[in-house]
Formats: sequence, C-alpha cells, structure tokens
Amino acid sequence: MLRILLSGMLYEHKQLINLPVHKRYSTIAVTSMLGKKKKLGKMGAVMEKKVLPVETDAHKLVNYVCGSNILKEGEDIRIKPDSDYPEWLWKLNTGKPKRLEEMDPNTKEYWIKVRKMAIVQEHKLKKLRKW
Repeated sequence: MLRILLSGMLYEHKQLINLPVHKRYSTIAVTSMLGKKKKLGKMGAVMEKKVLPVETDAHKLVNYVCGSNILKEGEDIRIKPDSDYPEWLWKLNTGKPKRLEEMDPNTKEYWIKVRKMAIVQEHKLKKLRKW
C-alpha cells in the first residue's frame, strides 16, 4: 500500500486518515537576560524596557562626559578646557538649520538644500498620481 505524509495528514491509497498534530508554539516560556520567565507571543518574546541609571552628581556631570565608558572598569572621559579644542568646534550651528532665504546662493550648501527640496517636492507629487 502507498502512504504519503503531507502536512500532518496521512494519505493512503484512496483513503484519508487524519493524524493529530501537536502545536505548542504559543506556550513556550523564554528566560530573558533579567532572569524572568516570559511567554512567547505571536511575534516572539516580549521585551521589557531596561531602566538605565541616571547620573545626578553635579560635580561629575560638569567634569566628565557621562556614559562615554562602555567597559565595566575604567572611568568616563574627562572634559578638557576650551582652549584644548579646535576653534571650528565652537562655530558649529547647534540651533535650527538656516532657511533657504538666509543662505548665500554662491555656496555649495545652498544648492544641496535646493536639490533636496526639489526631490521632496517631486516625491510628494508622485504620491498624488494614481498610477
């Protein structure tokens, strides 16, 4: 007799026999890094938010770059005096970007911004088309 197993069902010569298929994918417990057991959802293990400690020491916040040391041993980078840093660092724009009207048309940044605005406009128009 010819037997073929396809997706949990056994097909015999002109006769269909149903076999039980056990699926336990929704009840498997997973141990996370924190040691708590969690159940798997449809999309996989449910992640918990990790609470990071916040530095509150004012002296350390003023003198060190907090969070710069990723190793277990060692300390964060100490902030140097302003004279040790290059002059261009203090001239960087940290506020809102300049508007097109405020920029000089003879600069490369002006034409990069014009090109970017044209591309954005073109994409907006393409979204309106039906095809």
